[in-house]
Amino acid sequence: MPKDCISFKETGYFSKLICDYLDEDSSLKDLYNRYPNIENFKGQIKEKKESYKKETRAVLVEALKSQYNLVDTSSKTLENIELLSKGTTFTITTGHQLNLFTGPLYFLYKIISTINLSEQLKETHPEYDFVPIYWMASEDHDFEEINYFNLNGKKLRWNRNASGAVGELDLKGLEAVSDLFSQELGLGANADKLRALFKNAYLKHDNLAKATLYLANELFSQYGLVIIDANKKSLKRLFIPFVKEDLINETAFKTVNETNKILENISDDYKIQVNPREINLFYITNNLRERIVFLDHKYSVLNTEISWTKEALLEEVDNYPERFSPNVILRPLYQEVILPNLCYIGGGGELAYWFQLKQNFEANKIPFPILLLRNSVLIKTKQQADKLQKLTVSNEDLFLKRDAFINKKVRQISNIDIDFSNQISHLKDQFKVLYKLAEKTDQSFIGAVAAQERKQIKGLEYLEKRLLTAQKRKLKDHVVRITELQSELFPNQSLQERNINFSQLYLEHGDQLISVLKDELEPLKKDFNLILL
Repeated sequence: MPKDCISFKETGYFSKLICDYLDEDSSLKDLYNRYPNIENFKGQIKEKKESYKKETRAVLVEALKSQYNLVDTSSKTLENIELLSKGTTFTITTGHQLNLFTGPLYFLYKIISTINLSEQLKETHPEYDFVPIYWMASEDHDFEEINYFNLNGKKLRWNRNASGAVGELDLKGLEAVSDLFSQELGLGANADKLRALFKNAYLKHDNLAKATLYLANELFSQYGLVIIDANKKSLKRLFIPFVKEDLINETAFKTVNETNKILENISDDYKIQVNPREINLFYITNNLRERIVFLDHKYSVLNTEISWTKEALLEEVDNYPERFSPNVILRPLYQEVILPNLCYIGGGGELAYWFQLKQNFEANKIPFPILLLRNSVLIKTKQQADKLQKLTVSNEDLFLKRDAFINKKVRQISNIDIDFSNQISHLKDQFKVLYKLAEKTDQSFIGAVAAQERKQIKGLEYLEKRLLTAQKRKLKDHVVRITELQSELFPNQSLQERNINFSQLYLEHGDQLISVLKDELEPLKKDFNLILL
């Protein structure tokens, strides 16, 4: 399939921090371990191999086998789970919330990036095995972030009251969403597949974690993807020492705050994504996920009557590790403790908060993974590509914000020169003569000259703006065509991948959608992809 690309910086949609990282800006080197190029994985393998325990592997494999016990999956996925018991097997991991029906389109790009990098590493290091992992964020509790997806410009929302970890939520109310989804899909073989996929995932399982596991497995098991729900007692037991470290010594609070100061000193344009708390843990039980705090000389769970002395809390951790849930600061550490992981693949916002965590990893003596920005894609149909060509709209034009896009195209196609910069430059030259004259007479005259210069330049800028507006009206049909086309590709004037659900493209392309993306995406290539499908 035809593919083009544009740099992440040129898109205008990625932060300065991420663009600087992609450019390997030297000021950021202390915030990550190894840069994501194929050569650096050799050192990462060695470091992880030396630190990851055989006993941890055994617990991980047993937890995965138990999780997949009732899941109909591929032989390749089952083989990958078995491979994880070997000391020569490592993981490449991405994580994602349990968004309804996968949520935004980039869910696919994250997982395909993970699968493709695992395969590329196997080619480079045939003596090792590499397993792609999708980490389900089953312990999150922000239901409003995950309870909808967008299809054909409509928001399909799951309306219900929710509390506690989202993975444990029952699936009441999704029958109504299924009916609406079914109506929106219309007729056809691909529509029927999507209809069945939604029903089998959400109407035949008893909680959101199991439904998401089924869904991701159906989409990607043929590629050997291993999905993990880490909200399990056996896995949490591996994390007990790190839970105690956070409770007693507030290590994450101290180290992340130190890193935040470093980030702020590097650039005012770097935004702090997450702020650590003295305790970065939640307490979770049925329908409850609330912060643990230290107040009035005791440990308590906010908005409850639950509290402990220090000794009682540590005993609770030992006896019920599954009740302690890491927040955004500690979740990455938990991931790297229980997985033989080499690389984390995420979006720009995710990598931005990972950059805040390296000091905490070092303090806990856990190797910091390679951080890789996931693939990003704009998918165009042939019809859209043909229209863009006829309207002489380039890839770079498409990524412009709406007003800048319209103004640029109107200037290009107008038979009138709407650029008054030459006139303004000529005017400034004329005023230079007046300034010299003013200097030879009364100094107070200089202010009058300057005021008149500003007035006349503003007048020219106003006339240019009026002329541009007049040409927009004259070229209204052309403006409508280009803006409609941009709106198709950038819904809500944002990136396609952040808005639409995969089902919108699957309706037309079916299974070809994932197979084409699998063939085209190159995880270590530092460009935003434009793919004709």
